Amino acid sequence: MGKRTLLTGIIAGASIGGLLSLLNKDARKYAKETLSKSRDNFTYYVKNPTDAVEKIRHAALTLNNMIESNTSSAVNALEQVENSLNKVTKK
Repeated sequence: MGKRTLLTGIIAGASIGGLLSLLNKDARKYAKETLSKSRDNFTYYVKNPTDAVEKIRHAALTLNNMIESNTSSAVNALEQVENSLNKVTKK
């Protein structure tokens, strides 16, 4: 019960805060521009789903390469620490 009340309060607060921020002219303009760009992008990808799949595939490959590179760096760092500890304990 408490979890539901907390989530309801968070959602209500965010909604009210968002609506109040639209009283500012610059905020309204920014929201309108952002929604327009989002609508245009959505329409483009609905009409060209292969482009969407290609972008997702490229993003996944990029993420995979970054993870692989960082994993190699982490393993290398751990090996260096292990070698240093071995040198210290042997002396």
